[in-house]
Amino acid sequence: MSAYLKMDEVDRRHRLDDMVQGVIGQPLDRPEGPLKVSGRAPYAHEWHPEGMAHGVLVRATIARGRLSGMDTEAVTAMPGVLAVLTGDKFLRNPAQGTADEAPVQGASDIAYFGQPVALVVAETFEQARHGAQALKLTLETGADPVIDAEAEGVSLETPKKKQLEQGDLDRAMAEAAFTVDEIYRTPSHNSAAMEPHASVAVWDGDTLLLRGSYQMLKYNRNELADSLGIEPEKVRILSPYVGGGFGSKLGIAPEAVAAALGAKEVGRPVSVALTRQQVFETTMRRSETRQRVRLAADADGRLTGISHESLVSNLPDEVFSEPVAQATHFLYRGENRRIVHQIARLNRTCAGSVRAPGEAVGVTIIETAMDELAVATGLDPVELRLRNIPDRDPEKDIPFSSHTLAEALKEGARRFGWDNRQTEPGSRREGEWLIGMGMASAVRVNMLAESEARVRLDPDGTAKVETDMTDIGTGTYAILTQIAAEMLGLPVDNVTTILGDTELPPASGSGGSWGAMSSGTSVFLACEELRRQICARFDCAEDDLTLKDGRAIAGNRAVPLAELLDGESLVAEGHVEPGKTSKAVRQSTFGSHFAEVAVNAVTGETRVRRMLGVFAAGRILNEKTARSQCLGGMTFGIGMALTEDLVPDPRDGHIVNRDFAEYHLPVNADVPQQEVHFLEERDPWANPLGAKGIGELSICGSAAAINNAIYNACGVRVRDYPATLDKVLAGMSADLPAG
Repeated sequence: MSAYLKMDEVDRRHRLDDMVQGVIGQPLDRPEGPLKVSGRAPYAHEWHPEGMAHGVLVRATIARGRLSGMDTEAVTAMPGVLAVLTGDKFLRNPAQGTADEAPVQGASDIAYFGQPVALVVAETFEQARHGAQALKLTLETGADPVIDAEAEGVSLETPKKKQLEQGDLDRAMAEAAFTVDEIYRTPSHNSAAMEPHASVAVWDGDTLLLRGSYQMLKYNRNELADSLGIEPEKVRILSPYVGGGFGSKLGIAPEAVAAALGAKEVGRPVSVALTRQQVFETTMRRSETRQRVRLAADADGRLTGISHESLVSNLPDEVFSEPVAQATHFLYRGENRRIVHQIARLNRTCAGSVRAPGEAVGVTIIETAMDELAVATGLDPVELRLRNIPDRDPEKDIPFSSHTLAEALKEGARRFGWDNRQTEPGSRREGEWLIGMGMASAVRVNMLAESEARVRLDPDGTAKVETDMTDIGTGTYAILTQIAAEMLGLPVDNVTTILGDTELPPASGSGGSWGAMSSGTSVFLACEELRRQICARFDCAEDDLTLKDGRAIAGNRAVPLAELLDGESLVAEGHVEPGKTSKAVRQSTFGSHFAEVAVNAVTGETRVRRMLGVFAAGRILNEKTARSQCLGGMTFGIGMALTEDLVPDPRDGHIVNRDFAEYHLPVNADVPQQEVHFLEERDPWANPLGAKGIGELSICGSAAAINNAIYNACGVRVRDYPATLDKVLAGMSADLPAG
């Protein structure tokens, strides 16, 4: 039996509110947590099938040109080396998220420094690494590589669908009482997931089994099959545990195809694990951006015009470009609007989705510009934003499914003690340290993705949830377990969730903050079907049925589920697809960020002293995992604001800081006390759960709150992120109040 739902209509029943097991929304521990903390959860590279050999990728050392040959004989003669491979099936770079087909292939044409061009397979990792280091490549350089998107003469693409002109922006700027017109920049970022990319490939005849670290298995299966030229039915991917992704593992990547090719060549399992340096070189980066923001406001501080022009980059032939203005379309009012989006084609590591693509950098800059407008108008930054919240989508003229920004701003200000903020920069000082407070709005688009799941209820009063959904550290195991337990009236210990296997029903995958609500809805639908089957056995109406603690209750009757099932298992599948509700209204999540920083008046060093976030994302399915996601997003913001900068060498584009020693992420000493608060919300337009995405919302705007606090502390406005101490110190005024 199956239950199918296309989201064409709104179900306002809030069915989960009618359930009585009492586990949904609770801060329950992750069921797989003990396995992870004890080292018993096997990640991709911890699977060692018998006879496994090791492969190491060889990368190009030029940024643009051709591979015309390599000295394979010398390497194959080395101890332990089994094979040296190259060819047209090698991936130039990973597939973009949801690509569902092979990315650009071929080892001959080189588009960036670090591009995989060969694989050395050997008995041990050390022997394979030695062979890879010894392999001599014949490389022919072509035209000069293009490294800098802003360099003179770089050809820019302007895709028509990503441009907008509404009203008369130039006139609005000319007639405005207050304006902002500034250029801001953000650098490239790396996802920096804890687990490096790895794949282990095993062939059984013409059937491939691959254990890898991936986020979206139903797409990855098709991408891998297409890359190898075989049918998807011949491919099985296992990815039950993923040590973080943040977008870098959305699409199939070079190591997976290389492992499959190597295993086919040597006739035994082959593992290909990337070093941290290779991860930085060959997986996705967030594009650097140049953003020009223009704001026009009347005498009361109400926006009459908003313009957001962005320049991003990517490799040739890539369809993805950082959607910088994704939230600008609807975040604030203003009848005169301009969106400009340009793409420079560079010879640098592929750009793709990194956590909260678009809003992470776009909202950061809009919220920095809004702080500048607050200074220009003399309005409190919170009040300025409250005055500019639109009643309807200002471009599409459709209603919002829900809108909680005003409540998030007010609640955040109250909890943070915003009233204690000094409006004049440099007014608060503690010895050498200048203290400031800043804030920003948080916003992220909300999307539902097609997803399927199967739920089985067994006679012993246990249930099993099965779907190829992944858990990348976000709490999927816990959330899907809770939904099934709540709907079927079972203790959570009686529910087992199995994920990460393409032989299971295809889920949405983890990405875009749609995973929990999409895969969760498919589990919900399957459980609804199971409840209907139970009603048929219990001879009761669906509205009269209560399931709690393994018992079916209707009126005065109460029967254990085990007795009702009478030795049989009940099975149902749930299938959800997006529909008209995704276009009839503007769906979004909202929140607010508040930060306090201390800036050293002597060195320019910034320390974040405290952060607070208030978020509304529909029904919170698990308070603990949701809170953890928000803490992670706010910490991401610290890195964006103060330290993270993926630096290319201007000569050939190779990444200068390609490991955690030089790519500076926030560590424990950098992260202050953080508070996370959720607003009560149900959004039936999103899905029957009333839940919305939470994972990426908390990064959007968090860096701006910190940067705005720096301005409040010392009067320095950093428009070129991150706000490193040299930039702060260079702008520090000599006439700040003495300590």
